[in-house]
Amino acid sequence: MKHDYEISVGPIHPALKEPIMLRVTLEGEEIVDVDVIASQNHRGIEWIGMNRNNVIQSLYLAERICGICNFCHPSNLVMAIEEIADIEPPERAQYIRVIQGELERIHSHLLWAGVAAHELGFDTLLHYVWMVREKVMDVLEEVNGNRVTKAIIMYGGVRRDITERHVPKIRKMISYYREAFGKLAELFLEDDTIKKRTRNIGVLKKKDAIKLAAAGPTARASGVKKDVRQDFPYFAYPDFDIHAITPDELIGYTIGDVYDRIVVRLLEVKQSLEIIEEALNEMPSGEIIYEKKLVKLMAKIKNSEGEAVARYEAPRGEDIHYVMLKKGYEPLYSWKVRAPTYINILSWRPMLLGYQIADIPIIAASIDPCLSCTNRFAVVKNGEEKIMSGEYFHKLSVEKTRRIK
Repeated sequence: MKHDYEISVGPIHPALKEPIMLRVTLEGEEIVDVDVIASQNHRGIEWIGMNRNNVIQSLYLAERICGICNFCHPSNLVMAIEEIADIEPPERAQYIRVIQGELERIHSHLLWAGVAAHELGFDTLLHYVWMVREKVMDVLEEVNGNRVTKAIIMYGGVRRDITERHVPKIRKMISYYREAFGKLAELFLEDDTIKKRTRNIGVLKKKDAIKLAAAGPTARASGVKKDVRQDFPYFAYPDFDIHAITPDELIGYTIGDVYDRIVVRLLEVKQSLEIIEEALNEMPSGEIIYEKKLVKLMAKIKNSEGEAVARYEAPRGEDIHYVMLKKGYEPLYSWKVRAPTYINILSWRPMLLGYQIADIPIIAASIDPCLSCTNRFAVVKNGEEKIMSGEYFHKLSVEKTRRIK
């Protein structure tokens, strides 16, 4: 006879990069109810940003909203302020921004692919994918001076150019990934064990993706053809043929499961390579910044007033920033950020219902959540609480993979 019992995944747990709680009700091994409890932690970045001395200090703070998506957040802040202050970046700067954004998409998707392999207990694939990811990280370091935080974007353009010295190394990276793509597709899409752990697991139907306003690869994997670069193009994206990628492009149909989310991210890596190559080929000459003198630039922004909303297709989905400036007031007067995970976590409930406890790690990871991690969760059974280690929870997922083999 089966009995319902409850486990709490989080608010601190090794599969989560930031605090959030999944309160899961089980009947045996089957998930019969899920409650997502957010707001476990608040860093106050928006408030801090509005209390900096000026908007340039806030720009570098925006870069630290997310360590992985550290180009999309400052880009949104920049676009909003450029709209308010009527600042038009040079065309070359807009192309460089496109390249930076697509380099970030490649490294983010490959990082996710490694994490997904780990959640399935396939650590050999984790290390292989992250070895492959090093190539794009080397290019980011070469162009920006840093592997992670880039400090490249500025109001009115970019702080550093992509020079002739950088171009051969970027093209070499493109060739490397084109050669590696077939191997990655084979490992992720043709391996029988990965198929069994991801096919028809964590299904998000198209109607649910639309109803819950899912964003990015999470939405596109369910057949929703939306992408900010396609629908509301920014930077130099209007010059490119961008389209929202869905799984049917590769496999002919769409289910909306974890497997389809793998398909979409792999295809988007390929698409990013094409965009970068085209941007290099069509890169216009000229200046890379609207105003070289920061004091003059800051004065223009300080004397501007208004509000704007900026949208950016981050690797995880649509990122939105709202900004208000007051004339004569140097800091941001108002700033509100809505990162894609904020909306995508709503998809966890339909994804998890009806599946097994061992599927929680890969289903939760499949939306690429920006959530922090630690090392335990609690199980409450018959009124008694038992603390179980993160290693044990991961072990359940690995054991399921072994049973399937």
